[in-house]
Amino acid sequence: MKEEETKDQTQEPFTEYGRYTYADYLTWQMDEMVELIKGRVFRNAAAPRRIHQEISGKIYTKIFTFLESHPCKVYNAPFDVRLPVKSNRNEEIDTVVQPDICVVCDKSKLDEMGCIGAPDLIIEILSPGSNKKELKPKYEVYEESGVQEYWVIHPSEQTALAYTLVNGQYQPSKLFTSGDFLESKSIPGFKLDLEYVFRDLE
Repeated sequence: MKEEETKDQTQEPFTEYGRYTYADYLTWQMDEMVELIKGRVFRNAAAPRRIHQEISGKIYTKIFTFLESHPCKVYNAPFDVRLPVKSNRNEEIDTVVQPDICVVCDKSKLDEMGCIGAPDLIIEILSPGSNKKELKPKYEVYEESGVQEYWVIHPSEQTALAYTLVNGQYQPSKLFTSGDFLESKSIPGFKLDLEYVFRDLE
């Protein structure tokens, strides 16, 4: 048997302090989801919680139905979003994320591997232990990459916060709660009923 065939596939393909690119990412054979943010590897320790998946399914279904006769497309994780800075070459892209939900209106950004460039809307649903990754590094790369709208849904608190890009910087909304409607700036006419989103979560 060849040496490469006997290699332990459970061995980590990266180190904690390495700097990696999308080219490296494509070579990894992992059972768990990993993301790259400015060359650093971020791992999800476990599958999303059931409540997370229920909320994601509700939001995705509402957006998908709304966009059925619309040029924009909605995708849910796992779906690679590459955020290049200077070049679209795999060896130079150092940020690859898998948002819970994203909407892409520019079809030229879509290819067989996912999306390359900033989606119009990204929605992240927080899970226990994920808040640090979502609220700082992702906020920064989404802002820098030109994601026009970024929603953060907090299941345990049943709240939502929307960030809208204005002159290259995110402007936060008020804190939305159950009973409010979260209206999209990037998808005209779409409103998300948060009472529906948080209803019957046990």
